[in-house]
Amino acid sequence: MRANVLALMMGSDFMEEIEVVRNSELKAGYSTLGIVREKAFESIHRYVIVSKTTIASGAVSDWRHHGKRHLYGFLESGRMRLEYGAKGASAVDVGKGDFFHIPPRLVHRDVNPDKEQRVVVVNILVGRGDPVINVKTPERD
Repeated sequence: MRANVLALMMGSDFMEEIEVVRNSELKAGYSTLGIVREKAFESIHRYVIVSKTTIASGAVSDWRHHGKRHLYGFLESGRMRLEYGAKGASAVDVGKGDFFHIPPRLVHRDVNPDKEQRVVVVNILVGRGDPVINVKTPERD
């Protein structure tokens, strides 16, 4: 039913009720080593994907990009550093309550610098194509 919700949001019909996805109902999301993704909503043709990402304390994810998609995020708990750019030399720090945007094709990785607290991010991916494209280096493959 969750795919129907986003299809209605993007279509001509209107929903007649509020849908809630409980934490226990989240589905496995698209994978990147170092992080766990769980999907709440996915529209027909995967144009919009809403998910929760968890990064363990002290973890560093693999490099990746999101193809033609925009990623919008909200940091629910913890703090993280997003590394990107040539040789991963650029970075931005994101704190609890911050929003961020990762543009299409920008290779990046998530770093949780805290050795005691996990990071939880709410993500919205918008666009077409593969949601996650894992790469070996910060340079696009």
